[in-house]
Formats: sequence, C-alpha cells, structure tokens
Amino acid sequence: MVRIGVLGCGNVGAALVALVAEQADAIEARTGLRLQVARVAVRNVAKARPVELAQGTLTHDAQGLVDDPAIDVVVELVGGIEPARSLVLDALKTGKPVVTANKELVANVGAELFAAADAAGVDLLFEAAVGGAIPIIRPLRESLAGTRIRRVTGIVNGTTNYILTRMSEEGATYADALAEAQSLGYAERDPTADVEGLDAGAKAAILATVAFGSSVVAGDVSHEGIAAVTPADIAFAHRLGYEIKLLAVAEHGDDGRVAVRVHPAMVPKGHPLASVRGSFNAVFVEADALGELMLYGRGAGGLPTASAVLGDVVDAAGNLRRGTCASIGTLPRAVIRPIDDVRSEYCLHLEVLDRPGVLHAVSGVFAEHGVSIRSMEQEGLGDEARLIFITHEAAESSIQATLASLRSLDVVDRVRSLLRVVAG
Repeated sequence: MVRIGVLGCGNVGAALVALVAEQADAIEARTGLRLQVARVAVRNVAKARPVELAQGTLTHDAQGLVDDPAIDVVVELVGGIEPARSLVLDALKTGKPVVTANKELVANVGAELFAAADAAGVDLLFEAAVGGAIPIIRPLRESLAGTRIRRVTGIVNGTTNYILTRMSEEGATYADALAEAQSLGYAERDPTADVEGLDAGAKAAILATVAFGSSVVAGDVSHEGIAAVTPADIAFAHRLGYEIKLLAVAEHGDDGRVAVRVHPAMVPKGHPLASVRGSFNAVFVEADALGELMLYGRGAGGLPTASAVLGDVVDAAGNLRRGTCASIGTLPRAVIRPIDDVRSEYCLHLEVLDRPGVLHAVSGVFAEHGVSIRSMEQEGLGDEARLIFITHEAAESSIQATLASLRSLDVVDRVRSLLRVVAG
C-alpha cells in the first residue's frame, strides 16, 4: 500500500483522486503497488468537490499532511511559489518523494528543490509542469540523455494556440478570439500570464534546464506576447505559406551559452508545429544523434494533466519501495546568451509615404545595420504604401537598431509589426 497525500483539490487534484480510484487495480496488477489517496489538503473543507472523497480524507492542515508519517508520497497541486516551496522542501526533508505540476515553482526555485531531493535520496518529479499530458520531461532526462540536444521548440500554451487558431481559421480578431477562449474556460479572467508569454516562459525555462543540464530560471527568458498579432499579419503569413504560432524556444550554442525566449513566429506550413491546432501543445526537439522528433497532445485540462501526475506517482512509489530515486544531477548555473545576440530571420511590416526614393531610403537603413533582405513586397494604400520585408538571418541587436533608424525616417509612418521567421 502506498498512501498519497495531495496538496490542493482543484481541477487537476480532483481528476487525480478520481483517476487513482479508477486505475488502482490495473496499476497494482502491473507494478505490485496499491495506490490510495489518504489525505487531501484544501483551504475550505466545506466546499463542494467534483469527486467523492472518503470521510476524514479532507483537511485544511497542509503542514500536518506533509508531516504525517503515514503519508508515503506527497503531490503538490496548489500552485505558486509559497507556501508550495516550503511544503515541498519539508516533505523532501522527511524522506517523502514529491510529485508536482507547479511550473512556476520549478521554473523559479527548481535548483533548490532538486538539491533537497538529492540530499534526501528521494524523487522530485514534475512531468505535468510542462505540456500537460505530453511526456516530455522524462524523454529529455532519460531517453535522450545519450545525445546532445541543440534546440527545443514548443507550443506549450493552449490558450494562445487556441486564440491564434481562431484568428487563422475563422478570421477572428485577437479581442474576439480571447473573449471566446475565456467563455470556454481556456483563458482566465486575467489572461496576462498566457497572452504575454509568461506561462510559456516558465515552461521554456524548465525545458532548457532538463534538456541542457544547466539551471535556467524564469527570469532568464525573454518574453513577447501575441496581443499585437493582427488578422492582416496572419493573412500575409498565409500568402507566403506560414502559420503564426507563439513559440517557446531554448537553444544550446556551440559556445555553451543558452538562449531561451518566447515570441510569436511565422512557422512554415510544412513544419510539424504549424499543424498544431486549438488548445493542443507540441514540443519539437532537435538533437545530434536523432535529428528531429515531436511530441504532441493535450497540453492542459484536469484529466490530461492528472494522467501525467499519476505516471510520476507510480514512478516515485516504485522507486521509494526499491530505495532508489531518479536524480536530475548537479546543475550548474546556465550561461545565458543575451537576447541581443540571438539570431533569426525576421518579417517587418512598414507603412510608408508612397513617393519616389522611399524604397531606396528604407533599404539603405537595412544595409547600414548589416541586415540582408531576402524578399520584399509592396502594397499600395492610397497616398501611402506598405512595405513587407523578410530578412536573412540577423542578430536581434541589428534588427532593433534597424527599427530605431526606420522610425526616425520622415517617410516611414509606422513600423506595423515585427515577427520572427522559422527557417523552412
């Protein structure tokens, strides 16, 4: 018998309780482990729950649950950094393995928690912190440990992918697509963490840490959200054979430095990530020995996320009975490549005065900053024109200097948008 203590009983916690009850016999038959949810700590024990709990299971004493010697494995689903951090550390110090789905916790204080788990000789597992039901952490830690991973690119936020899918397929505006996402429960009332890329940034930090074996925290990630993406941007991307997606990108350079960023990007329609629709997630891995692979599935929701949590619980329980653990190892602090040094292709939309010499003046600015133009289109807008440039690969610093100079030109009315372009 393995007795599980669960901190939190929201959508994921309730789904986990139900899933343990449903799968207990099958898990015992396969592993010899009988799982039982023994205690569940919540803020309000009187609140109605979408799952049936045995009398005496609920408690408001989270610390008491962690300290209870009868609890074998602790599952942390309360979210945030505190009190989750303190509770997880206390559980580890008492020799209890911990499973968490808390991306904010792992992305900010993961190194401290990993060290505590190693010191105690127990597991700290967090598969559900990235990608919901998609198994990505364990493949990065184990299956791909024998190859050098160069880049991990992911669609890891279902809210923004749903919004961009609606804009792409239905022509919806950003505001209308966001409102629909909120009405369906895909987006929170305050969607800032999703649409500004903060949620994806935390997941990108975790992916980079595991993939590259060095500690990356959420503050290392450069963020750009999707609020500025317009139907016109998407229509132009379609015309050129691209979809616009919010990507989390983690790269490990030959110089050993790590670059991690979140931003919207134009993805070629032939790329596997371009076909990821709705609230689904996917993670695309590029590595020396294997080339490319992609893992795809439901990236959010109570039941899919609970399935990833339960998989970790089974592993942690088995390791506990065997007296072993899956250590992530000692992680040095990553050397972060500044965003100004990151290189990419770019798509720039400019609105300019429609008169002779404008194109010469604008292209001269690109040349001045060493940015090579791959293609250009011009559209008439009455007394104005729209110039659309796609560049060859250039440094972020060069592109930003180019934008600053373009904005100072009298003939440039405004820089309408700037998007990164994923090479085909």
